[in-house]
Amino acid sequence: MTRNNETVRPVVARLAEDTRAGKLDRREFIALASTFGASSAVAYGLLGMAVPTQAQAEEAKRGGVLRVASRVLEITDPRKFAWTEPGNISRQFCEPLVRWATDYSFQPMLLEGWEVSDDAKTYTLRVRRNAVWNNGDAFTADDVIHNLNRWCDKSVEGNSMASRMGTLIDPDTGKAIDGAIERVDDHTVRLNLPKPDITLIAGMSDYPALVVHRSFGDDGDLAKTPIGTGPFELVSIEIGNAAEVRRRADGKWWGGDVYLDGIRFIDFGTDNASIVAAFDGGEIDINDESTADFIESYDALGLIKQSKPTANTIVARMRMDTPPYDSKELRNAVQLACDNEVLLAISINNEGIPAENHHVAPFHPEYAELPRIKPDPARAIEMARAAGHGETELDIISIDGDWRTTTTDAIAAQLRQAGFNVKRTVMPGNTFWNDWTKYPFSTTNWGPRPLGVQVLALAYRTGEAWNESGHSNPEFDALLAEALGVFDADKRREYSARLQAMLQDSGVIVQPFWRNQALHHTDRVKNVSAHQFREMHYEKVWLDA
Repeated sequence: MTRNNETVRPVVARLAEDTRAGKLDRREFIALASTFGASSAVAYGLLGMAVPTQAQAEEAKRGGVLRVASRVLEITDPRKFAWTEPGNISRQFCEPLVRWATDYSFQPMLLEGWEVSDDAKTYTLRVRRNAVWNNGDAFTADDVIHNLNRWCDKSVEGNSMASRMGTLIDPDTGKAIDGAIERVDDHTVRLNLPKPDITLIAGMSDYPALVVHRSFGDDGDLAKTPIGTGPFELVSIEIGNAAEVRRRADGKWWGGDVYLDGIRFIDFGTDNASIVAAFDGGEIDINDESTADFIESYDALGLIKQSKPTANTIVARMRMDTPPYDSKELRNAVQLACDNEVLLAISINNEGIPAENHHVAPFHPEYAELPRIKPDPARAIEMARAAGHGETELDIISIDGDWRTTTTDAIAAQLRQAGFNVKRTVMPGNTFWNDWTKYPFSTTNWGPRPLGVQVLALAYRTGEAWNESGHSNPEFDALLAEALGVFDADKRREYSARLQAMLQDSGVIVQPFWRNQALHHTDRVKNVSAHQFREMHYEKVWLDA
């Protein structure tokens, strides 16, 4: 069976049947079909739909510098990136193998395409033939293999890509399994997995998966050697102030025309009032996000708002390996004292939906609805007292200055109202991020991932770089390992129901809500879309005079 001369895999055809039967929603199908290598045209065609395109009422104009309000953080080694902002600056000149598009499909970037075996144990990666590094080198399979090996190195502190590539890693060596990464030819790489893993393509689309040149070593610094394949090249970066990229001088970007002369990223910290003033003064064209407490202010300036529901969230996590939070009874008591619906209203003006303390969203294909646990502050403090923690001081740490501070304040207030002894510590961003995984009790914002099991593997599997709660449960890890190999969403949902319940019962997080993602821009910015993970794709954006 073919669509547009492309063979439709049996697994994709079955997913399409499930979607037409109402077992899978359209967004879930598009993501899963593209994971198995189906193009957007084929995936939408199987549903009897055309690929959505952004309306282009005017002819694109060339020229101008786009001015973006965004934090400017250190860019050194992409695999160590822990926040979207370094990824957004770097992605203008360094690209991923795969992009998670705004329609939730996976689109080829430095790969021209890929095939995944029906058992999800063999991945064939077709390397883009017309990509050229900005130092003149051709992009080849050797670059892909170099990056895969870097991603699979568990010995590198902060390398979160190791959790995404976990199936490829030898547990004894902490590096890629011998023979797992196979060079077929100059433009083909084959991955031979010891067990199924449906998350590899999704992992390759994440912001730490930006591809570096084969010469980039373990001590590499992207700011000092900004070799990339992207449409722009780095001009300058001053941490905490500004960064600038310009259209690639050699004109050899594989994707065709680039309209902007350049992009300037301007850092206002977490001071949204300054960003509002900058818009009002004509100093910026677009922001990276509009938080709920400032949406009305941006709207009042007549700016264009773009918003979409997402799996963006915040968690108040307690490290289960650190006293007093090594007490499960205390952790469960903290959860029980918090009313997530009230936190949603107070913290982000209901710009989202309540969450359920297990970090799998209704947006995820494998989401399982669990019985609702009603908040009970009176019982919560009784539980804490019974565990010997009725008077224990709980110090909740957060970043200063935005909705994360407001959310953490609201959680602290609910705990105080229940009778807990609560202290609040607020840190500036440049201090907070240094040790974000190590605080005993703190809040962290998390971006969305396409699959729920992907989030669980990143954040709650034993020993992973981003496991900030110290969550460790061998039964959870074993069940998750099985779930990562199940492509059928209904079957995976059975696993997810158990995983969600186990994580919820562990008490390691209070997760108040799933947050809508919004941004604002002036009417001179054209062909831009809000991305569910705040990614900035500016290669086809243009400015009206």
